Amino acid sequence: MTKKLEGCKIAILATDGFEEAELVEPKRALTEAGAMVHVISKKPGQIQGFRHTDRGGMVTVDATFDQVRPDDYDAVVLPGGVVNGDAMRTIPEAQAFVREIDAAHKTVAVICHGGWLPISAGIVKGHTMTSWPSLQDDLRNAGASWVDEEVVQDDNLITSRKPSDIPAFNRKIIESLEQRGHAG
Repeated sequence: MTKKLEGCKIAILATDGFEEAELVEPKRALTEAGAMVHVISKKPGQIQGFRHTDRGGMVTVDATFDQVRPDDYDAVVLPGGVVNGDAMRTIPEAQAFVREIDAAHKTVAVICHGGWLPISAGIVKGHTMTSWPSLQDDLRNAGASWVDEEVVQDDNLITSRKPSDIPAFNRKIIESLEQRGHAG
């Protein structure tokens, strides 16, 4: 297999309560495509994943917000999970990270309840997006157009709805990074 994303560096922002598949599967796909992927959180050590409402596996945090700079990354991935999505949106460093990635016109990939962070970061106005259905009012109130589709790309913003959409989500992220010149 060719390493399509060799030299590409991707941040995944998460904290306790992330939806396990929405972090683990994109990380695996991006790593297999040759990207260097870092899980970034507010606290060091490990963070707790969930499989819907059941406790899932732990994931090791590669760096904390105070140890990284957004301009060192080519993209950011925001997994869902209600607890994770709600917590991440209140972390000023997470909001700033997403704003800087977006301002540099780099890929912002969001799935499920991960959409709350871009709302709080103020970057969704004017975009067409999808999400877990319960976020549609939040997105519309923040100025986005909401659609119920497996995966949506609007410029540098890629959004998806739920764990069953992950294969399409992963393909779209890799395709977008290749088109943006991050191919090896």
